[in-house]
Amino acid sequence: MLWTPSSDAWRTSRLGCFVRWLGDRGLTFSDYQSLWRWSVNDLSGFWSAFREYADLGDAPELALASNSMPGASWFPGSEWNYAAEALRHDIGGPAVVSRSQTREGLELTMPQLREQVAACRAGLIRLGIRRGDRVAAYLPNIPEALIALLATVSLGAIWTSAAPEFGVRAVVDRFGQIGPTVLIAVEGYRYGDRRIDRRRHLTDIRRQLPGLRHTVIVPYPDVDTVDPGILTWDELLSEPGPVGVHEAVPFDHPLYVLYSSGTTGRPKAIVHGHGGIICEHAKVLMLHHDLGPADRFFWFSTTGWMMWNYLVSGLLVGAGIVLFDGDPAYPGPMTLWQLAADTGISFLGLSASFIDACRRAGLAPGRSLDLSRLRAVGSTGSPLSAPAATWAARAAGPGVQISSISGGTDVCTAFVGTSPVLPVRAGEMSCRHLGVKVEAWSEAGEPLIGQRGELVVTAPMPSMPVGLWGDTDGRRMAAAYYAQYPGVWTHGDWITIYEDGSCIISGRSDATLNRAGIRLGSAEIYEALEEMPELEDTLVVHLEDGDQLVLFVVVKADGHLTDDLRAGIREVLRRALSPRHAPDRIEQVRAIPRTLSGKRVEVPVKRILQGADPETVLDRSSLRDPSSIDEFVRLAPQLVRVQPR
Repeated sequence: MLWTPSSDAWRTSRLGCFVRWLGDRGLTFSDYQSLWRWSVNDLSGFWSAFREYADLGDAPELALASNSMPGASWFPGSEWNYAAEALRHDIGGPAVVSRSQTREGLELTMPQLREQVAACRAGLIRLGIRRGDRVAAYLPNIPEALIALLATVSLGAIWTSAAPEFGVRAVVDRFGQIGPTVLIAVEGYRYGDRRIDRRRHLTDIRRQLPGLRHTVIVPYPDVDTVDPGILTWDELLSEPGPVGVHEAVPFDHPLYVLYSSGTTGRPKAIVHGHGGIICEHAKVLMLHHDLGPADRFFWFSTTGWMMWNYLVSGLLVGAGIVLFDGDPAYPGPMTLWQLAADTGISFLGLSASFIDACRRAGLAPGRSLDLSRLRAVGSTGSPLSAPAATWAARAAGPGVQISSISGGTDVCTAFVGTSPVLPVRAGEMSCRHLGVKVEAWSEAGEPLIGQRGELVVTAPMPSMPVGLWGDTDGRRMAAAYYAQYPGVWTHGDWITIYEDGSCIISGRSDATLNRAGIRLGSAEIYEALEEMPELEDTLVVHLEDGDQLVLFVVVKADGHLTDDLRAGIREVLRRALSPRHAPDRIEQVRAIPRTLSGKRVEVPVKRILQGADPETVLDRSSLRDPSSIDEFVRLAPQLVRVQPR
């Protein structure tokens, strides 16, 4: 047990306040499970009640007109605008706190933020941007990105963004699908002590976006722009605009386009709507993260990951938000913990891999820093192992909740996570989120309790995609999410759901390890090996041709994979899991391929090892280290029909 709620959590938490509000209207619940069951069995009732409680959008009587999947119809006839909801709260103190390794820190009050959004909106109007046009950003996680997002969607135009660490191909593969009219970008930035020049990238990106009419440069750092056709950020915001004016749009009007990782081909361009994101983000941030006006919210992310969209939605519930641009490990692994202490963060969101790196480094931030305002540490990106969760609970200090969540870009939220009224156990997520009918299904489509199954969502969520860009007949959407079980969302993760509603995510189901008909979870193997101090990183694949389970390891401190270490790895897996989990073959590599958001690239590696052309199954620019795939390409001929060793 890592954390238990206070004895008065049902009275003091925002979820508890919502439940009391429901009670005044004749709806009473004995515990979280009964509340969850109501929320998924009466979706229209739950979402109508939450919309009224949170005072979101306008006030239609009917929340869910059609529950078909895909194609659910939410709040018919209603009007919404994300920018209007994000800018309506009067936040005491800074609404936005920005820290960077490129320039001095910056803070904005809510009146200042509103004024800059209004000026940016006016500038976009001067550039001819109208409802339905696309504005793209090649920006770090800085206030200008937030301001441009809010100004764009205030007009009913459509936002999309990529981080400046993305290469030319990765950006064009994304933006090229939706045809932006305006591109807002930086020509360089700093990552730790390195200056990264992006002028050549930007030139190539602009040339490959034929519909692009205007480019706006944010000076970051100050680089002379020689192209007379390029505007500066100051020029875009040179004239004030009316504060508080926003275009009302239907519930499913496109808000922004996010992209799948692009590790298995051209990224899917996933369209999210205003109403769905407003409702879902307000719900999860308010009722599950317990965020409100007294909080300061942070999640480490770049503008190329959905967690940036999740982060900035802290404004929807009146929380101040903290933006960070730079290397989280520079000048050392305490950087983000120091950020939390310096800026008074109350909810510190990190990745599971970062938390585990801190554990391995032996950090103790709670002992050396003032983290008195910190009440929760969030984790996502991959399953948070029990050892990493246990370390985080001890390192952050007594009373800090460890909030591991799991979801995806496809819904821009989490399906499962924690609650302010439920305990947290190491290696588990406490609950299925309200309004999210998550189940574990067998191959035959039967619900499972206490057994690992396919993560499915059997009833609609407001933030399910409006569609995939260009998918006019819906075929690609159906193939991506509804092919395995028609009418049921299949997400591609393994999940175990227990009687009390707690959950464990066991990795990607589309990277299945299937030995002699027994399905194994890759996350279980990674967690077991985290206790081996000799190993820095690992990746496992199952090659059906020859029934080989192959483990790739990065050995710490330029070490070597000896026969003794191989034997030790197999023994750890046999003892912790089962003999079936012991790999047939163990190979040392320099680095494990991971996406820019830190996820292991299991499926493309497997396909490369099976003989597929690397250039057709993988976009190298979607990797943190594009060269990390090269060793796997070289190893592929050795691993096909080779005897285990």
